[in-house]
Amino acid sequence: MTDFQGLVDAVLAGTPAGDDDARAVLLADDERLLEVVAAVGRLRRRHFGNTVKVNYLVNLKSGLCPEDCGYCSQALGSDAPILKYSWLSTEETLAQAAAGLGAGASRVCLVASGRGPSDRDVERVADAVGELRARHPDVEVCACLGLLREGQAQRLAEAGVDAYNHNINTAESHHDAIVGTHTYADRVDTVRKAAGAGLSPCSGLIAGLGETDEQLVEALFALRELGSESIPVNFLMPFDGTPMAGTWELTPTRCVRILAAARLVCPDREIRIAGGREMHLRSLQPIALHLANSIFLGDYLTSEGQEVKADLEMIADNGFVVLGADRQRARATTPPATQGTAGDLAIRRRARAPSSCRTPDERPAGPRRLSCRC
Repeated sequence: MTDFQGLVDAVLAGTPAGDDDARAVLLADDERLLEVVAAVGRLRRRHFGNTVKVNYLVNLKSGLCPEDCGYCSQALGSDAPILKYSWLSTEETLAQAAAGLGAGASRVCLVASGRGPSDRDVERVADAVGELRARHPDVEVCACLGLLREGQAQRLAEAGVDAYNHNINTAESHHDAIVGTHTYADRVDTVRKAAGAGLSPCSGLIAGLGETDEQLVEALFALRELGSESIPVNFLMPFDGTPMAGTWELTPTRCVRILAAARLVCPDREIRIAGGREMHLRSLQPIALHLANSIFLGDYLTSEGQEVKADLEMIADNGFVVLGADRQRARATTPPATQGTAGDLAIRRRARAPSSCRTPDERPAGPRRLSCRC
């Protein structure tokens, strides 16, 4: 039987976790779940204390993507009823960003669908970032625009972007099973371009894509070797109209163990609970915060998250504090606790599309979820 406290003691003493250690966490019985959380949570506390970083996503461009990622409702060939629109104006972008910042976020993630940006698109984002920084000098900005070409990462860095997100999504050995229009190497190349330009590399994964335990571990170690400084852990939302509709491989306890494995392998990296957390972690979201130190607040790409008030209460009720809360309170125009749902925060992009994604028991209640997180 694995001694999880001893395993964490070794990591704290400077011995990195190995493949077998990560697999032991993934394969732990449910009755040992709290034992795993208590042990691995020590790593989270050592490196991040009791803080939770809050991120807010602005969906600059929705749908209309030529890539065939089988998990994504925005992909080529998807019949999911999502909202599709071209670029938001700078003022729409700033209004949405300000809403997220006012609710407590310290990082704004600017996301656009598509294979990758043109140079004109990069300039459009650079202009928006300049305006955003002029109005909110202390904001962190992350861009997620797809595959980058030479020079584009440098231009984003010059414009004031702090980080660039491009997820590897899954293990190299599983990549070709989920997408055919780009390679795993393409994704790695973009992360390296971002890091080479001085942008903080942000790359994560999606769990529940049909990968084995070994492939999940492979992906986690790839992220460690790639130097990803923030790691979004998404949980597959099996949207109707996509090739992965009806794929249900995750349980709440499995999701917690995945987050524990990510923390064990990458103890000092920002581990972010990303897309699918409400659907798959469900009532175990507070426990997950004892492993992860970062969440998204408010809306997903083309879906709604849970209420902002509920998220902030969850953070406080579990003894955590929002990172930079004092600075955020000073600039907020409305106290976060009085905000309504995540949908109330954002300027509506147009009209919302109806949800076609349901949990296995076809529950009609709950927030609409139509797309994956960056």
